[in-house]
Amino acid sequence: MASNTATMGNLPSGVGICTTIPDILYLPELIFGGLVWILVACTLVVPANPQGWVMFVSVFCFVMTFIWMVVFACGGHHNKGSWAAADFAYHGIAAFFYLSASVALAKVTLDISDKKSQNYKLDVSAVVFSYVATFLYFVHTILSAIRWKSF
Repeated sequence: MASNTATMGNLPSGVGICTTIPDILYLPELIFGGLVWILVACTLVVPANPQGWVMFVSVFCFVMTFIWMVVFACGGHHNKGSWAAADFAYHGIAAFFYLSASVALAKVTLDISDKKSQNYKLDVSAVVFSYVATFLYFVHTILSAIRWKSF
């Protein structure tokens, strides 16, 4: 743990993103975001508007997090403070998007009349994973802010 806190002023590259805080959260964000994407895609889309927003958020955050992880793994940030600020901003926006999508998905799920249907069970799972993804992005935002301030 001491090595993780000592290097908070540096942006990792290569395998370092799998061993440093907050970059170790990339993989769980991808896993839970992907699960939300898959579960919402498997359900009956009624009503379409909130479910469409959830799909947009899950796909957007999955793709952007993957690209962000690749940029960090390849060292494309060149250890500049502006990338630390961008990391904080991206994860803050992603946390806000996921929170809004989670609330909308929870509301749609509560409005399902047949609580024993397969769609209801898939939606409940998607809501749980969506809130987990929200929490992961929020924690990543806080830790990225700490790293950004240490530059």
